[in-house]
Amino acid sequence: MSGTGFFGDTAPIRYEGPQSANPLAYRHYDRDKLVLGKRMEDHLRAAVCYWHSFVASGLDMFGGATLARPWFAADDMAHARLKADVAFEMFDILGLPFFTFHDRDIAPEGASLAESNRNVREIADVFARKMETRKVRLLWGTANLFSARRYMAGAATNPDPDVFAYAAAQVKNAIDVTHRLGGANYVLWGGREGYETLLNTDLKRELAQLGRFLEMVVEYKHKIGFKGVILIEPKPQEPTKHQYDFDVGNVYGFLAANGLANEVKVNIEVGHAVLAHHAFEHEVSLAAALGILGSVDANRNDYQSGWDTDQFPNNAPELALALHAILKFGGLGAGGFNFDAKIRRQSLEPADLLYGHIGGMDTLARALTAAAAMIEDGALDRFVAERYAGWDRGEGAELLAGRRGLADLAARVERDNLDPQPRSGRQEYLENLVNRYL
Repeated sequence: MSGTGFFGDTAPIRYEGPQSANPLAYRHYDRDKLVLGKRMEDHLRAAVCYWHSFVASGLDMFGGATLARPWFAADDMAHARLKADVAFEMFDILGLPFFTFHDRDIAPEGASLAESNRNVREIADVFARKMETRKVRLLWGTANLFSARRYMAGAATNPDPDVFAYAAAQVKNAIDVTHRLGGANYVLWGGREGYETLLNTDLKRELAQLGRFLEMVVEYKHKIGFKGVILIEPKPQEPTKHQYDFDVGNVYGFLAANGLANEVKVNIEVGHAVLAHHAFEHEVSLAAALGILGSVDANRNDYQSGWDTDQFPNNAPELALALHAILKFGGLGAGGFNFDAKIRRQSLEPADLLYGHIGGMDTLARALTAAAAMIEDGALDRFVAERYAGWDRGEGAELLAGRRGLADLAARVERDNLDPQPRSGRQEYLENLVNRYL
């Protein structure tokens, strides 16, 4: 451990089983437990996010910072190194396999982009040295193209090509750092790639700019030999009125239009799915169906609030259906479950950071176990398969194979005097069935 003393003498978190009353223990997350023949840790590939854990200060739109951290005293490299020390101390304590970061999370912005990028590379050097003696690895890196004033009208979609160029240079550095640290993915999070009003927006032009920016990222990935996956994180709103990466379906259409559907996947967040008025399992299932499921941000929203509250997940039933879809897809591959979640502004103690992650991991573990039980039992999948069985044989199969046209169908309906009757979807029965596993 780094010995910062921020977490006192807290020992590494261990699995103690469901009967444990120890708040600093995993009750359900047993990293080595085999689930469908694979270790629980390898299914979930959980990551601590740098920004909410070590940058969030507790401020909201109605009040200032509430969290006092020693590295908040000044935005300089010395404090950035202290923040890195504390971060890796927490990684040691939690024992999770991955972490994630934005470039601006780990190092302060300098007087020029060259200085800013140099700061990021220096902290990446610190990370690299720490990773030499630890198992923790980088799930993904990304660039913050939304906080700075220069990006108030977007980055790739900005009306000023110089802002586009600045953003591209910032992304290049972030990809280089991610590649050097062995990152499994690189995420593009377009926090302001959208518009406030169409009165001052050339939507067609901005979509073309965004497409070219993404092409450049993919081209550069191949140029440097980065083997990681390029991910886009869908988000529908907040802060812009409309964002171009609104949801999974919108992103897929954009990728297909730009010939990138085989190059880029999606990183889906629970809270963003809710803001798009979708269930999380819908977004996961749609991404899987379209072949672009890449990674997941694990959190939840307060459903009474109209914004992205980024709370730690504690709803196992909600996550179980998403994990059922992920397991049927074959898993997340190079992706994982990133805790894009922050403690509440009244949760002031360092231990609160640990409690949030411990609860989140136990929730994911319970959801994974339930999803695996659904698959092993097979009752849900058998029902769905039987519901669509007509498409696997006879006229249904012939139709999908292209061997029937409208005239053929019309003739058959009249010849056989077809009068198909609806069959029950048995939703209530299926909801009861799912609850058996939870």
